[in-house]
Amino acid sequence: MKSKVLAGLGVAAVATAALTGCSGGSAAESCTNEILNPDATQVSVWAWYPAFDQVVDLFNETHDDVQVCWTNAGQGNDEYTKFSTALESGSGAPDVIMLESEVLASFTIRDGLVDLTEYGANDVKSDYTAGSWKDVSSGSAVYAIPVDGGPMGMLYRQDILDEYGIEVPTTWDEFADAAQKLQDAGAPGVFADFPPNGRAYTQALFAQAGNVPFTYDSANPLEIGIDVNDAGSKDVLAYWNDLTSSGLVATDEAFTADYNTMLVDGTYAIYIAAAWGPGYLKGLEGTDDTAEWRAAPVPQWDVDNPVQINWGGSTFAVTSQADDPEAAALVAKEIFGTEDAWKIGVEEASLWPQWLPILESDYFVEREDPFFGGQQINKDVFLEAAAGYPGFTFSPFQNYAYDQLQEEVTAVVVDGSKDASTALDDLQATLEQYATDQGFELTN
Repeated sequence: MKSKVLAGLGVAAVATAALTGCSGGSAAESCTNEILNPDATQVSVWAWYPAFDQVVDLFNETHDDVQVCWTNAGQGNDEYTKFSTALESGSGAPDVIMLESEVLASFTIRDGLVDLTEYGANDVKSDYTAGSWKDVSSGSAVYAIPVDGGPMGMLYRQDILDEYGIEVPTTWDEFADAAQKLQDAGAPGVFADFPPNGRAYTQALFAQAGNVPFTYDSANPLEIGIDVNDAGSKDVLAYWNDLTSSGLVATDEAFTADYNTMLVDGTYAIYIAAAWGPGYLKGLEGTDDTAEWRAAPVPQWDVDNPVQINWGGSTFAVTSQADDPEAAALVAKEIFGTEDAWKIGVEEASLWPQWLPILESDYFVEREDPFFGGQQINKDVFLEAAAGYPGFTFSPFQNYAYDQLQEEVTAVVVDGSKDASTALDDLQATLEQYATDQGFELTN
């Protein structure tokens, strides 16, 4: 039965593109960095972090017995497709691979990753936020070491809100009222955007209302619980449909050229963002020089019982093809395990650390951000969000689930062909059918 599951998930659950050929042999043959000690054990790494070459050089300079051989094998699904092909062919994978936490289960079910508990993962557990450790764990197994995350907050144009006499919203009811006030005042833009291709963003908003879409434990890999049509998720999607259908909020797809322009030209007064959002904003062209950006906590449904949410996050995992799993685990644990490495990650790559020694340091807590008028956005917003995030359980076919979620959200807020309740009921039915067809037993 498990072979049937693996056959189906090899394509559908991991990559959105067709699998392409990948030559066999060692993934370490294409190092893009200098190996300082060729006699040391070499660990091949695939990763796409910005400025990662500096982190690799720092590791190699400070480790005599182990050296990292780094390759950028592509970002996101481009890398995952190559890894999937390597798993199918039995060779060609690196020793250590950068994976977003949402796809870990997609590879653990295919026996593609090593359980790191055997190699001292729990020895460093206390160095990481509780939520990020939950993201890399399944039952008693630990399949990766957390690196960066995306605790969520709200970035806003103070100058636009001031111009129209709008207070910074702290609740979603206040958010809707503020959006109406901006429209009534005749502002040229809209209050915010609700991207139909938000996927993980949309799921985070559902989670804030209590949604737990999947129950899954790698110890029982052919069993899964699915609950994507709960009342809270339906209320959230209906809320955003009310805003979009009234023209108070846009439905522009995220991460397009037009979307990037509208993020910085004043079209949107509010940008609900992860902690990597400030770095994303700073990297865009055409920023309004007169813009006054500030940050605040993400709005809540109940301010007396706040729920913190997360959008995104990456990890280092050891692959089942690693030549030396112990050395590979050391790299996964230590490559971002120093303050010097993390200062590169923060200052050069705008990463949000999950490593507590830097996360709780005065250097990070007290940082003032010139882009936000010198505001200490870590202290004011994102540190609390990171500390309160409880973690998440992803499915072993998360990419497929996100594709279907995007289709249903589009049907509601763009096409207007379904209401929120019908769309999420249809999503539930689709995912249950898919899971059953792939050989899973439903536990709900």
